[in-house]
Amino acid sequence: MLSAQDRAIVKSTVPLLESGGEALITHFYRMMLSEYPQVRPLFNQAHQASGDQPRALANGVLMYARHIDQLDQLGDLVAKIINKHVALQILPEHYPIVGTCLLRAISEVLGSEIATPEVMAAWGAAYGQLADILIGVEAAIYKEKEEAPGGWRGARSFSLVKRVEESAEITSFYFAPVDNGPILAAEPGQYIGMKLLLDGEEVRRNYSLSARGDSGQYRISVKRQAGGRVSNYLHDEFQVGATIDLFPPSGEFTLAASDKPLVLISGGVGITPTLPMLEAALATERPIYFIHCARNGGVHAFREWVDGLAAQHPQLKRFYCYAEDDGVSPAADKVGLLSQEQLAAWLPQERDVDAYFLGPKGFMAAIKRHLKALGVPQKQSRYEFFGPASALE
Repeated sequence: MLSAQDRAIVKSTVPLLESGGEALITHFYRMMLSEYPQVRPLFNQAHQASGDQPRALANGVLMYARHIDQLDQLGDLVAKIINKHVALQILPEHYPIVGTCLLRAISEVLGSEIATPEVMAAWGAAYGQLADILIGVEAAIYKEKEEAPGGWRGARSFSLVKRVEESAEITSFYFAPVDNGPILAAEPGQYIGMKLLLDGEEVRRNYSLSARGDSGQYRISVKRQAGGRVSNYLHDEFQVGATIDLFPPSGEFTLAASDKPLVLISGGVGITPTLPMLEAALATERPIYFIHCARNGGVHAFREWVDGLAAQHPQLKRFYCYAEDDGVSPAADKVGLLSQEQLAAWLPQERDVDAYFLGPKGFMAAIKRHLKALGVPQKQSRYEFFGPASALE
């Protein structure tokens, strides 16, 4: 347990983290990934290049320092970190590497006048406390997933049994276990971790499950990203019959039990986790408002499937908004960006709803503002990031 002096010292570094945390974390990542190649598969290099990962970790370190004496104030941040770690199979032996590099980065970036022996000792103790918390919780989750029906620990070999082109940019991949055994039930909204070997290098990624997985298979639906190493490999080279290692489903962004009207809002490939949520909700009597935004009809995946469900289930109302009309695809309900006024027209009059939204960061920031302005309770407005978590403010 941290001493009062250690907590005070860590909190005193908050202004430094606010002004220079991203530079510190960028130095940390550069050092760690060059000196410890064994951890490189655990990090998406595209997120490194864009700066998203350093920004996300810098924010996490800052939040930890701010709330070092009230860790319960971190809210969902710890749960998000733990679930990402479990999906990528972060193990206890990885933590000393991170700790060593983080302390070195603090010392080298802040310099000896600021990073005094007392500051370094306090941060060493603080990191040790955090590592112990995460390792303990993650160990319990690994054990729970291993012992659950259809569960396993670590990597399990799956075979690609089907692939379907859902739009001009999105393809679905269906996986069944090579051992033909049962698979762990996934909660609607969760994602799966995968391990690939590309050009002799191990790479790990997380992808949202786009179907409930109660048929003995898992389905992910992947958008081809310009320059995306894994997405382009899956689209161009990964064919039926190939095998891949998968980690058990994980993620805290899941459909909560409720009888309130459900609002699902997605942009682009953000539609994927809303699909199993929609499937699960249709088994109840709650009203559902499914709103999807796409660049145009050519890249809109799963439209026919959702339309078919809407025809069968009167409780489901669906609305589509396209940024542009391609002149070929079926028409959208609205052309242009989704405005607050249009969202208001599509939502139920009573705003005591459960809203879930996903998509590009700018899209989610706008939806968050719109929902707040329209009176949807903030605690009932939930969202998830596909990449490193970051603020929408």
